[in-house]
Amino acid sequence: MQLQVVNSPFNQEQVELLNRLLPTLTEQQKVWLSGYLAATSTVTAVGSVDASPAHPVQTPAQPVSKEVTILFGSQTGNAQNLATNAGKTLEEKGFQVTVSAMSDFKPNNLKKVKNLLIIVSTHGEGDPPDNALSFHEFLHGRRAPKLEDLRYAVLSLGDSSYEFFCKTGQDFDKRLEELGGTRLTDRVDCDLDFDEPAAEWLEGVLNGLSEAQGGGVAEAQATTAAPQAEASAYSRTNPFKAEVLENINLNGKGSNKETRHLEISLEGSGLTYEPGDSLGIYPENDPSLVEEILSELKWNQDETVTINKKGEVLTLKEALSTYFEITVITKPLIKQVAELSSNKELQELASDDEKIKAYIDGRDLLDLIRDFGPWEIEPQALISVLRKMPSRLYSISSSLTANPDEVHLTIGAVRYEANGRERKGVCSIQAAERLQPGDTIPVYIQNNQNFKLPENPDTPIIMVGPGTGVAPFRSFMQEREEVGAEGKSWMFFGDQHFVTDFLYQTEWQRWVKDGVLTRMDVAFSRDTEEKVYVQHRMQQHSKDLYEWLQEGAVVYICGDEKNMAHDVHNTLLDIIEKEGNMSREQAEEYLANMQQQKRYQRDVY
Repeated sequence: MQLQVVNSPFNQEQVELLNRLLPTLTEQQKVWLSGYLAATSTVTAVGSVDASPAHPVQTPAQPVSKEVTILFGSQTGNAQNLATNAGKTLEEKGFQVTVSAMSDFKPNNLKKVKNLLIIVSTHGEGDPPDNALSFHEFLHGRRAPKLEDLRYAVLSLGDSSYEFFCKTGQDFDKRLEELGGTRLTDRVDCDLDFDEPAAEWLEGVLNGLSEAQGGGVAEAQATTAAPQAEASAYSRTNPFKAEVLENINLNGKGSNKETRHLEISLEGSGLTYEPGDSLGIYPENDPSLVEEILSELKWNQDETVTINKKGEVLTLKEALSTYFEITVITKPLIKQVAELSSNKELQELASDDEKIKAYIDGRDLLDLIRDFGPWEIEPQALISVLRKMPSRLYSISSSLTANPDEVHLTIGAVRYEANGRERKGVCSIQAAERLQPGDTIPVYIQNNQNFKLPENPDTPIIMVGPGTGVAPFRSFMQEREEVGAEGKSWMFFGDQHFVTDFLYQTEWQRWVKDGVLTRMDVAFSRDTEEKVYVQHRMQQHSKDLYEWLQEGAVVYICGDEKNMAHDVHNTLLDIIEKEGNMSREQAEEYLANMQQQKRYQRDVY
């Protein structure tokens, strides 16, 4: 079979002498030849080149691999959903795809990977999510291999209201380049509204793979919509308008807190969930805040504006109420507004990242308007730079098996003072003050494979969930009661006062009485002179707790990451170190192994 040279980078002489000339070929020529050989897999030699021992045949450049490995690092499930869907899109284009959590991927196999896609979120203060920690550490350590043959692309998820926006993805992108990898397409950093940029990134990936294949990949129409567990028509991008059935305050009279128990109907949606999953809600802004913004800007609330690339139109009042975020300001917003404004003070602020960081903490759009007015910016111009309203994710506090066609939530009302004004949580205060039975709210299910009951119902479980962190464990207990799970279970719960703040008290007491829950330890911090928290109760029972760990118990933590989850993590290390007679380093390795085995799972925020 003769090699055709039309539209190829080779001349005829090269075709005739290819086996002898391979060492002299350019990278472009090798890529072209690899694509050609991949497309014509029956070709074993080029032309009629003499392959006798006197003229040894040089090994041709290997065909460009059609195998793609997609690794995700995900805390809430967004990166995992995007990875799963990207895998499906690539498979439809003829690629052989492996999709894996970073924690399940053997780092020593990295050298074998030719096409690598990284989809990762950034958690907390620029940290990798739990299931990306070990791979992130390996890649940035001394054992990381050289990766000159690797083609890669990184999709980074984050929240631009945080200082270290998309840092984990940026870390991976930079490190893979340092190790010799070649980008298939540029990294894309996604804010909370990630659907469109993620789809554009996947288009870039497919184009990059197509070029590497010598143009052999069909033109792609990438989509990254999150797959649902069942074939429901409703999703993150097409939420279901669900009816509120119940809305109850769980705290007693005189409590410092207000915790709402919501029961929501999923009837007719086709949506399903498992214990450990979350419900996404698209909330509405506080009407009084919207009115203050419109009044301050002297805008007509009925004036219409275009809200997105699709050309959809809403009135200013509707847009600020339902479509845009107005309670958080970000560094990108400050810089974009400064470009639209002639205010010198605002422009000076926008030029100094440290000043921006100090300013945006605890402030909202109304503060920005009042601090740097009067405003000459046209409504459409300002609307165009606002961030789309992000959904709020809440751990589901019910079992679908126990409550068919229903989903329950446990939401703490957020109210605080900052910069001389009272502030309110968007979704939590909508639930506390304005959401009535019979009302509807847009919802979707967020699957979270990183927070799941053990497959074997006989496996012991330890649950640590103070305050609203109790939510998924109510779901766990309802499910275990329904399926008749025999494994031991131990719950650590804490809050301020026993009398007013023991959330779902009668349910927990019934589960203990019926043997569904083996043990329960509680800590009410304001009932004693010295504050007692869940980690103190864990320390008190360190011997028993370590024995449960040795028996294979799975530990679950839900709640505030910065304080509670951090303290509980350190307490676990203390217990393992003390009761296991280990060094700190050995205790950390023990806990890391538990995490690798999915025996240490966290749902933290």
